[in-house]
Amino acid sequence: MRARIFAIAATLILAFVISHSVVISAAIGLFVTIFLVLSHRKARLKRNHALQSAAPEVIDLLISGIQSGLSLNESLSSLADRGPEILKPSFDGFRSVLMDTGDFELGIKFLKQEIGHHSLDQIFECLAMAKILGSNELLNILRLLGTFIREDLVLRNEIAVKQNWIRNSAHLSAAAPWLLLLLLSTQSSTKSAYSSQPGVLVLLAGLVLTAVAYLWMNQLSKLPEPERIFARPQVGTQ
Repeated sequence: MRARIFAIAATLILAFVISHSVVISAAIGLFVTIFLVLSHRKARLKRNHALQSAAPEVIDLLISGIQSGLSLNESLSSLADRGPEILKPSFDGFRSVLMDTGDFELGIKFLKQEIGHHSLDQIFECLAMAKILGSNELLNILRLLGTFIREDLVLRNEIAVKQNWIRNSAHLSAAAPWLLLLLLSTQSSTKSAYSSQPGVLVLLAGLVLTAVAYLWMNQLSKLPEPERIFARPQVGTQ
């Protein structure tokens, strides 16, 4: 938050130093504000990618723990200490739920709600079914699931790399007109033109169109997220 405020303030100061126009510098500062607000959604996308990348490691650690003789409870609880960093707080919460209630199913529901990712949902559902029906085929199921998750991760990474040019084009297309405006604002005729009422309306319209175009370009480059099937309430449950 502080970094965004600092970036906006620095942009306002730099724009005013170059243009000597309050209207133009305010418009450019507002553009940077809109850009930073819209770009903030990337934090969620980065978290989803980090969770997807952590899922194979979780499977490997679970298989290792089960093969070493640990129970499902112990294998999952141990991930609070040796699991992926992004998931350690969630598994620590699972361990607390398990210690307080002794209910494995409740702990699994806690993990699904806390983490909220489709790949991890599949892992937790496998463990929940194994706890109820027995774990004879659990290791084979986990290995197969790990293979599917890794293949999906590789495919998504390949698509993301190929679609980066769309995101880069969106950034360049959104910033170019405002950089040009900043350069032209060194001329007195440009400052007087945009200081008038029609000029202000043009700037406002430009801000709206830039935001719409940027959102559209980012939507084109967005990969659809699979539906969280195992997060749905079960039929017949309250």
